[in-house]
Order: sequence, then C-alpha cells, then structure tokens
Amino acid sequence: MPELVQQQPTENRPRSRRAELITFFVLAFGIWPIVAVGVVGGYGFLVWMLQIVFGPPGPPGH
Repeated sequence: MPELVQQQPTENRPRSRRAELITFFVLAFGIWPIVAVGVVGGYGFLVWMLQIVFGPPGPPGH
C-alpha cells in the first residue's frame, strides 16, 4: 500500500480591499451590463422568431 502523503494547507491571504473593489467594478460595470443586454436581446429575438412562425398575438383572422 503506498504511503499517504499529507499535504500542507496553503495559506490564502485575504484579498485586499483594492482587489475587491476592482473585482466589484469589473462585475458591476463590465460583465453584468453585457449579460443583461444579452438576456434582454435574446428574449426579444425569441419573441420575434415566435411571431414570425405563429403570427402576432391577437384574435385569429385579423
């Protein structure tokens, strides 16, 4: 049976306040707006395609 080697836990320094602020600003003003535009645009595209296939909403025959 091979000998088990105990691994030393790596010490993780707590993130500095500056690193956390940079991460927050990148997420808040970079990534999330792009994700939001993509989700809304994707939903609009889906509705548009469904209206092309099934017709616009409303009573039938008009």
